[in-house]
Amino acid sequence: MSFNDNVQIDTSSTSGGGGGRGPGGGVAVGGVGGVILLIIALLFGGGDIFGGSGSPGGQAAPQQQQQGSSEQFAKCKTGADANKYVECRVIATQNSVEAYWKKELPRYGQNYTKAQLVLYQGSTQSACGLASNAVGPFYCPTDQTVYIDASFFDELTNRFGADSGALAQEYVVAHEYGHHVQDLLGLLQNAQQDPQGAESGAVRTELMADCFAGLWAHSAANTKDANGTTYLKPLTQRDVQSALSAAAAVGDDRIQQKAQGRVTPESWTHGSSAERQKWFLTGYQSGDVNQCDTFNAASLG
Repeated sequence: MSFNDNVQIDTSSTSGGGGGRGPGGGVAVGGVGGVILLIIALLFGGGDIFGGSGSPGGQAAPQQQQQGSSEQFAKCKTGADANKYVECRVIATQNSVEAYWKKELPRYGQNYTKAQLVLYQGSTQSACGLASNAVGPFYCPTDQTVYIDASFFDELTNRFGADSGALAQEYVVAHEYGHHVQDLLGLLQNAQQDPQGAESGAVRTELMADCFAGLWAHSAANTKDANGTTYLKPLTQRDVQSALSAAAAVGDDRIQQKAQGRVTPESWTHGSSAERQKWFLTGYQSGDVNQCDTFNAASLG
């Protein structure tokens, strides 16, 4: 899914990890993370997909942090840059997703409040604990910030089998911002109250975020920047398949089969590959927020 070359990228809500300010004046989210009572939205279920012991959820030991550089973000000016550089693609996708929700949510009586984006390298602190490339992208509700290490996308392709298409990467960003929308709607506590199992609140929360990502994809080619320029070119079937490949790659059943040679639905936190694909498609094909009500769905599959 390609960006239109002349669309303008806004970096004002983006910062590098570890404190300070990122290019464009965005306030950096960093410092020592406190204990979080409500944690949600690790794309891969608490970081277990990488087998790492560190995941957001408590105060982490100080570590050397690698900052997003000024040069890295300064190159992100237009859609042409987003088509060329993965960091710029993440920021441009953030712009597009937030523009969509800013227009969409008031239709349901809820104003959209921006989330921050920390685009870091290696590791950085969040209000939910240590963010690292061993954890994967996540949304921290304590500081209302999405944390992404762009090197994650290489893992998604090379280790877990998603294709390398742009919409596979954009789906990940849209999924995490879907959690921010859930936060604004007061839905995130459903995951914490019922954190495991094939029909759990955690799974239903994640599948809703997949559906929200599909909603964005449905309208992405009609979403415009502040100058009235459309962010993205119309989706192709290849784009959709790219997103579906990412959704399948992060299904609990696929990850468990690969990691332990068997599937244990009672420990699911994100849903099966088929379910994740289904709910992305539900949002994409319907364009209707009401169709994303996974909490009242009789069947998730």
